Amino acid sequence: MTQHTALKPAAAASLALWHDMVERRDLGKLPTILHDEAVFRSPMAFKPYVSATAVNLILNTVIQVFSQFTYHRTLVSEDGLSVVLEFSANVGDKSLKGIDMIRFDEEGKIVDFEVMVRPFNALQALGAEMGARLAAYLPAYKANHNQ
Repeated sequence: MTQHTALKPAAAASLALWHDMVERRDLGKLPTILHDEAVFRSPMAFKPYVSATAVNLILNTVIQVFSQFTYHRTLVSEDGLSVVLEFSANVGDKSLKGIDMIRFDEEGKIVDFEVMVRPFNALQALGAEMGARLAAYLPAYKANHNQ
């Protein structure tokens, strides 16, 4: 990753929309930038969740779970189709740091959204809260293969 590389225009437009939605805490337009077969890689689950519906559900839920969410740095891949976004947030009384790794296709659609979070106690709090809200819905979206 290098800071000298720019995102391709379609990816840059989608990222700008993502930042705007996160800032407003309203992900209503998220489906417009999700590929139909988008994949979400959770810091809590080994197998990814597959489909735009699953990614939309997860991200719309996590934005409600996080408080004081702030992005700090953006790193862009050499091909101009991926970003790593460093963030901080709170889940209840736990503070966390993390990264969103987002890969776009040539049309600017999100094809892969992976999240990593630390420290472990904050990850556990996040997992517990997300599980309480989504446990009944997410199993249907688990990928059937190892990745």
